[in-house]
Amino acid sequence: MKLDHVYLGDCLVIMKDFPNGKTDLIFADPPFNIGIKYDKYDDHLPYETYYNWCKEWITECHRLLKDQGSIYIAIGDEFAAEINILLKQTGFHFRNWIIWYYTFGQNQRKKFNRSHTHIFYFTKDKENFVFNNDAIRVPSARQLVYNDKRAHPKGKVPDDVWQFSRVCGTFKERLGNHPCQMPENLLERIILTSSNEGDIVFDPFGGTGTTSRVAQQLQRKYVTIEKSEEYYSLIIKRLSHPSQDFKLENTTGDQQGVLFDV
Repeated sequence: MKLDHVYLGDCLVIMKDFPNGKTDLIFADPPFNIGIKYDKYDDHLPYETYYNWCKEWITECHRLLKDQGSIYIAIGDEFAAEINILLKQTGFHFRNWIIWYYTFGQNQRKKFNRSHTHIFYFTKDKENFVFNNDAIRVPSARQLVYNDKRAHPKGKVPDDVWQFSRVCGTFKERLGNHPCQMPENLLERIILTSSNEGDIVFDPFGGTGTTSRVAQQLQRKYVTIEKSEEYYSLIIKRLSHPSQDFKLENTTGDQQGVLFDV
């Protein structure tokens, strides 16, 4: 396993060559199997094929993690229940079922607009894991509204519903033609929470490289895998300009979402 490195290829093939128990944190944003058009992936697999594929890469993630390691997996409604079960069957321990609220959703014609993604937070050990609560505290109502002296002076640990804007196609922060770019502030919270400086952060589905980009900014070591040559080149370009600011500026919910029926 090369540190601060982006691998080009199939994650299942490449992961099998990685050593046991060397990774501190894994963030995975796999294809949701809902028909999104990727450059080099069929996102409309039969149910059993997709389920077994998820089982295989989740099992590999368990092997790669240190005993004190954590994993976060982002997934849509269609397979959230299955991913939850697979994580438990693999031997991970449940911490939180986080809801990432987009602030504005994707327009639908035959159902309610979708404005959230599930993020599962599990650890390899039930009791021994990294959780840097002081690094992620936010102002609390006790502080801001009630002036309660019992309030923690640094604020409270965030709730399990996270409000971050999507990186929509009209945003200047949008990179390349990848359909699913993660916001940096969401990954910042995850990486600050469950890793320390110098730790190894692994992303098996590189996409636009947000996980590695934020890990780089926060003085962590990154390892990323991406199957598409196009997206791989985008990640390399993004990581080669560490001083360039891709932070979101528009976090309001007043923009029109794209039409996306599934």
